Parts: sequence; structure tokens; C-alpha cells
Amino acid sequence: MNDGFPSIDATRSQLAGQGYVCGRALATVVFLALRLGRPLFLEGEAGVGKTEIAKAIAAALGRRLIRLQCYEGLDAAAAVCEWNFPAQMVAIRTAEAAGITDRDMLNRDMFSEEFLIRRPLLEAMSPQQGGAPVLLIDELDRTDEPFEAFLLEALSDFQVTIPELGTVKAAEPPIVIITSNRTREVHDALKRRCLYHWVDYPDLQRELDILAARVPEASAALSRQIVSFVQRLRGEDLFKKPGVAETIDWAKCLLALDALELSPQVIADTLGAILKYQDDIARLAGSRAARLLEEARATAGVAD
Repeated sequence: MNDGFPSIDATRSQLAGQGYVCGRALATVVFLALRLGRPLFLEGEAGVGKTEIAKAIAAALGRRLIRLQCYEGLDAAAAVCEWNFPAQMVAIRTAEAAGITDRDMLNRDMFSEEFLIRRPLLEAMSPQQGGAPVLLIDELDRTDEPFEAFLLEALSDFQVTIPELGTVKAAEPPIVIITSNRTREVHDALKRRCLYHWVDYPDLQRELDILAARVPEASAALSRQIVSFVQRLRGEDLFKKPGVAETIDWAKCLLALDALELSPQVIADTLGAILKYQDDIARLAGSRAARLLEEARATAGVAD
């Protein structure tokens, strides 16, 4: 299945070519998931790059990305397929006006592909140009246990059952990436079907490499200050620590302001790019932010 990723080093290289910088451990589990045809289960804090790796895999392999965004109350109908009831009603009225009264024929016509609305799971199990798609099941922890049980059954055999049409089985199983922010524990039965990896915050050098790949227009000096500050910020007692996504957003904000370096005023003006809760912003106001900036500038080798 992983003709595009012939080795672990090639996996790292090709993901980096899509702007996704990862360590060997993550590259290894991606390589193995594709080689063995197993779903890949990624857990970690929000903003550390779990969703982005699915996009990078799809781009590197030239496959279609199909995303199932999970939410509370998600059910099989919304994940697999639904019938286009308004179109069915119009077709029934048209048939009746034409004098067609054969109920068996109407049922066959009404519950056909013509009136089927394909949702992500069914779409991912249907033949695709260019090969099996990448199916991203994003933030599974937001759903409830009944949907998790349904998903376990669907991914066990890569098939779904539509009562009116029968069972649809994937001719070529999709590449499945499941993510979780761990707001609740996902059942062990589902995890056992997958290869697992915890996506942690990157160290300073890797985050610098990520910033260089995603915001290449930022100077090396500014990037080092940004990453040094964010790395120290994650050590503070915050409700929500900034992820890599926030680091990238902050760098773009600073470039939009033509900032050449960090300063207490620039930080105060742009904290909303990296912190998303007012209590966290208030906690970092004034002297605490100045202290972190001083430490970050020392790490970045910037003289006062």
C-alpha cells in the first residue's frame, strides 16, 4: 500500500517535502501503518499537528483526503450516507402524475444511487481515481461510545451496510488516520485495531525546523525568538498551552506587523494569537511576559 514511502527515511523526507517536519518515531509508525494496512491512531494536545499529518500523507502520495469531522451526537447516517428525501418526494409526485403506481418499482427507483448522499465513510470505501484515499477521522474523542462501537465494526472489515442497498466493502481499504485530543478515553477495542502514537510538543530545534518550513519568510533571528518564547510559555501554568499551530499563526501575525524582533509591547499586542483564554492572557500580562521574553532572548542569543 505504501509504494510512495519505501522506507522510514523516505517517509520523513516526503512528509518534509509537504511542509510536515516530524521525528523518526512518528515517521516509523506512519511507515508501518501504511505497510501493514492498519489504521493509525494519533493522540495529543490540540495544535500539535495530528490533522496536518493526514493532509501531508495524502499530498505526498497523491491521494484524495476525505475528512470525517467528529462531534457530539454524530451517528452512522451522518458518517455513512443519507437519502435525499426532498428529491425522492419530487420523483414520487412525478411518477404519480405519470400514472406509475407499481410500489415495488417505485421503491427500487427511490432507493437507488441516484438519491444517495454519500458521507465520508461510504465515500472512502468507494473506488477512487489515483488509489485508495486517506480517510481522516478527526477528534474521535468528541463522539459518544455507540458511534465508536459502530466505527470499530466498520474498520474491522472496511465495510458498511446500507439497509436498502446491502453491504458495501472497500475494494482497496482506505488509509485511515484517527485523531484524538484525549478529552475522554477511547475504548481499548478500537485502539487495538490501530497502530498508536502520542504526538507531543516538539523540542526547540524541531519547532524551528517546522517554522522554517511553514513560514520561510520569517528571519532566523525572529524565528528563534518566537520558538524560544513559546517553549518557555508551555512551561507556565496555563489552561491551554499553545501548540505548533499557534506558533505558526503568531509568526505570521508578527510578519504582518513588520516586527523584526520580540518586545514587551509586541507580545502584549499579539498574545491572542498564541493564547485562547482570557485567564491565560491575564496571567501572562506584565512582568511574567517580560521575564519569559528575557529568557527567550538569552536562549536566542539576542543582546539587550
